[in-house]
Amino acid sequence: MRFLIKFSYDGSNYAGYQIQPGKNTVQECLEKALTEVNNHKKTIIHSSGRTDKGVHAKAQYAHADIDVDITPNKLKRALNSNLPDDIHVIETMIVDDKFHARYNTKSKKYEYYINLGEYNPIEKNYVFQYNHELNVSAMKDAIKVFLGEHDFRAFVTDNKEKENCVRTITKATIDEIDEKLKITFEGTGFLRYQVRNMVGILIKVGENKISTEDVEKILLSKDRTKSGKTAPANGLYLCDVYYDKLNIMK
Repeated sequence: MRFLIKFSYDGSNYAGYQIQPGKNTVQECLEKALTEVNNHKKTIIHSSGRTDKGVHAKAQYAHADIDVDITPNKLKRALNSNLPDDIHVIETMIVDDKFHARYNTKSKKYEYYINLGEYNPIEKNYVFQYNHELNVSAMKDAIKVFLGEHDFRAFVTDNKEKENCVRTITKATIDEIDEKLKITFEGTGFLRYQVRNMVGILIKVGENKISTEDVEKILLSKDRTKSGKTAPANGLYLCDVYYDKLNIMK
């Protein structure tokens, strides 16, 4: 049976989601747990995407094929009993054998948190400790530049000369919560470091170093060297993944 697995994790102690030789990763922990449940048969998991070192997930999704006869609820309990306490399976669902956690993705939502107030050592792994004032009004104006379909090549750290960097962002907002900012992006898909690079440029706007018009020019330039620093990983969360025609089997 093919199971869709919804899970969350604290990315602080991992080298990222994707398996890397000799490094501790979220994927490796999940596959070890699945293999244990699946009568010790090596079991591969296919996720909706990957997150980088230090990035967290409130809701990540992946699918895996399980040979043993097991109910979704029992699979959830079995996986959680074999996972470290910074990874948690929220829900498991039986899906059609043709379903793919990555290729059936409709959209994703990310959130980024920034602390503008006093440095908080307790939150240092979970909120970017900027600890200074920002021109939030200017940032709220500039974030609107990212809405719609654009070539985001200027905000992709990797060399993407041959790759399609066109993506559509359907939501881009900034909320003020006490002395913190919550920056939300929702869209059809995001390239590696894209969200963190967009946050980085918004911080420059908040520092009154560049304007909304400058952000527009940088986006149109398709030149990564013009868009500045990448925001730290610790403030970023994959919040949800949305699927079209998700056929849950009974």
